[in-house]
Amino acid sequence: MLLARGSLRRRYKRFLADVVLDDGVETTVHCPNSGSMMGLDAPGIPIVVSDSGDSKRKLRRTLESVQVDDGGGRTWVGVNTMLPNRFVADWIPRGLFPGVPADAPLRREVAYGTKSRIDLLVSPEDAPPVYIEVKNTTLATTGRDGRLEARFPDAVTERGQKHLRELMVRVAAGDRGLLVPFVNRHDCVRFAPADDIDPVYGDLLREAVEAGVEVSPLQVRHSVRRTTNGTILSTRPRRFLPVRL
Repeated sequence: MLLARGSLRRRYKRFLADVVLDDGVETTVHCPNSGSMMGLDAPGIPIVVSDSGDSKRKLRRTLESVQVDDGGGRTWVGVNTMLPNRFVADWIPRGLFPGVPADAPLRREVAYGTKSRIDLLVSPEDAPPVYIEVKNTTLATTGRDGRLEARFPDAVTERGQKHLRELMVRVAAGDRGLLVPFVNRHDCVRFAPADDIDPVYGDLLREAVEAGVEVSPLQVRHSVRRTTNGTILSTRPRRFLPVRL
């Protein structure tokens, strides 16, 4: 996959962004993020885009990451919401999720609940199945102690509320429910629900935890570097963050 650096002109209509690449090319790229991207769409911020090389695509380039500084130093933030599920699915068999069997069968997008699909379903032979919901988390705000908190959601999410309710149903039936806020930036020290944005989601999250739903916020670090062969964007798991409810 070809990558290029540049700067953001504007993000609009949710899935479109105008950018200027470092070689001077001005173009419109696909923005694979249905959220508000609060704090991540300021004109002029550094960006990384991928190039599919497919001339048949209406928008052959995709916005992958943006760089911000919210007080924790310059940080690359992943904005492509198609990737977190893939990363988690790749990392579970490597034993990176304590308590989730690495060698158990894993399926993606399995139908369950009321017209829903669970992101990942791990099915051990000798233990309850683990229903895993992954949430791309990019919003960061300053907590009372002056340190950055990763927060979800960045807009009201009825879909997210529904997922929490359905995880509670699975737990009540004897299965495990695991919420993985995928903290797509390395500058935060903990995770918390964004009650000021979606108080219903915050209340449901606390109810879900009380009901036995597990919450494991996984923080990742993105590194962008230039080489003689072009730009390289790498993503690696960093740590699990504590939760403030």
